[in-house]
Amino acid sequence: MKAVDLFSKWALSGRDVGMAENHLPAVKKMLSILLKNRLKKFSFIDIGCGNGYVVREVSKHPLCFKSVGIDGSEEMIKKAKTIDSKGEYICSDISKWLPGEKVDFIHSMEVIYYLENPKRIICQIVENWLKKHGAIIMGIDFYYENKKCHSWPKDLDVKMKLLSINEWRDIFISSGLVNVKYSQINKKSDFSGTLIISGINSK
Repeated sequence: MKAVDLFSKWALSGRDVGMAENHLPAVKKMLSILLKNRLKKFSFIDIGCGNGYVVREVSKHPLCFKSVGIDGSEEMIKKAKTIDSKGEYICSDISKWLPGEKVDFIHSMEVIYYLENPKRIICQIVENWLKKHGAIIMGIDFYYENKKCHSWPKDLDVKMKLLSINEWRDIFISSGLVNVKYSQINKKSDFSGTLIISGINSK
C-alpha cells in the first residue's frame, strides 16, 4: 500500500485527529527551535501537512506572512481545507512539487522516510524550496535506534526507509546544510524518543 492511500484512509476514519494530538508535543518543541529569537517576518512550508494542524499553529505567529501545507493524500488535504478554508493547502507528490518561491522555514513530522529516496528529496528541498540561511527541521519516530518501530512497515503494509541517526545526519550535511543538530525528545522506557534533526541552508 502507498503511504498516501494509508493516510487517506486515516483521514476518512478520523484517525488524523489522534495522530495530530500524539505528534503535537514534538511539533511544539520543533517549532520553538525553528522560530526561536525570530525578529523578521517569515514564510513556512509544512511537508506532509496532514489535516493542517501545524500550518494553522504557525499561522498564529505574528511574524508569519505565509504558511503552506503540502501532502500527497487527497483526503488529508480535503480535511485541512474543510477545517481552514482560508489556509493554503496543496495536494501533490512531495518528491516532484516545487514551490513558487523559496521560504524561510521548512518543517516535517513523520513524513520523509515514506519517500522512496529521502536523500534526493532533502537535496531538492535545500536547492529549490529553502532560502539561503533558511532552516529545515524534521521529526521522525521511525529510525534504526528506536527498536520499537522496526515492525511498522509490516504492521502497516507500507514501505518505509529505515535509517540510523548518523545516516540522517549525513544526508543533511551532504545536502549542503550546516549547523546540523539532532536530539531525541520525549523518551520513555519503551520508546527511544522522537528524533529531531535541523540544519541551515548555506547555499
